Formats: sequence, C-alpha cells, structure tokens
Amino acid sequence: MKRIVILISGRGSNMAAILDAGIPASAVISSRSDSAGLDIARSRGIPAIGLDHRNYQSRDDFDRALAEKIESFSPDFVILAGFMRILGDEFVKRYAGRLINIHPSLLPSFPGTKTHSRALEEGVRIHGCTVHFVTEKLDHGAIIIQAAVPVFEDDDEESLGRRVLEQEHRIYPQAVKWLIEGRLKIDKGRVRLDSPAKTKGELISPEIES
Repeated sequence: MKRIVILISGRGSNMAAILDAGIPASAVISSRSDSAGLDIARSRGIPAIGLDHRNYQSRDDFDRALAEKIESFSPDFVILAGFMRILGDEFVKRYAGRLINIHPSLLPSFPGTKTHSRALEEGVRIHGCTVHFVTEKLDHGAIIIQAAVPVFEDDDEESLGRRVLEQEHRIYPQAVKWLIEGRLKIDKGRVRLDSPAKTKGELISPEIES
C-alpha cells in the first residue's frame, strides 16, 4: 500500500472524508497547532502533528521544517486537504507529481481565495470544485477530477459553499484512490486516467423546460 501524508490547517473535513473512504494515512500535519482536524486524526490512531507556521520567521523556514517532518514518514504522496499556506517553489518541486490539492472552484476559473463570493459576484450559473496536481503556479496544475453544482438565485456564499463542500467530500477520496492505485498519468499537461468510466448526462442551470 502506498503511503500518504495529509496536510491540513483547520477542521479537516476533507481529510475525514478521505479516511472515511478507507484510505489510511501515515500522518496528518497541520499548519496550526489548534486545528480541530488534529483531534480527528488522533481519535483514529493516526500520528497528528501541529507545526504552527507562526513560529517560523519566513515561509522558506516553515517549508523546510514541514518537508523534514513529512519525510520522517517516508510518504509516496502528499495530500493537501484544506492546507491554507502557499508553498514555495522548492517545496513544490521536491514533491512534483506526488502533491495534490482540492480547490473550491471549477479551475481555471477563480483561483485563489473567496471563490464562492467571486462566483456569485460574476453571476455564474455553474460552480464547483477541482482536484489537481500542485505546481509552482498557484491553482494551475493538471486537473484530475471536477464536480459541478448549480448556482441558485437565492444562494449566498454560505449556502453555495455547503453544496460545493459536499462534492469535495465525494471527489477527493476518489482522486486519492486513483493516485495511490497508479491510475493517473500526466501527458502534455493533462491528466490521463487509466480505464475511465463512461459518463452520461449534463448539468444545465437554470434547467431548460422540456
């Protein structure tokens, strides 16, 4: 079985979804020592480490300490699950092809933060989430899987965010499974899935009268 280390910063809901899917983690590391997700990991017998970024003078110092801690568990892959720190280029290069992230928008739309409010401001009809490989360019790595949700007229940031989060909890465990099973390959900047399932249908919002 391939070994993964999961990085978090807060409540760890995507981490919990991965664990609930039967995917074991060698360790969970948080950029905040008070993250609720650490307690979830400990309750499941998983080594859980708070490596508080506020204790380091620079991002590079934190990245080096983080990499050292990750390497102590000899992982095959590193999974960012609500990790709210921008990682430096050297860190990203070190784990190139082995580092994935989930982002709450349909990339390449709305990289960065405040994705739900920006989607509402732009008046998009379809929003969602994306699992992607991490590269030096923020939120622009090769896309593994996406899920879309309709945007309703009465949505606010909270209601839209809840609906997107439900899909995050569905697609992230699937992406991690594909990764550890060796079913993902990057070809000319695109992810190729070995033997993908055939899908049918479409999402149209607002719905069209038949």
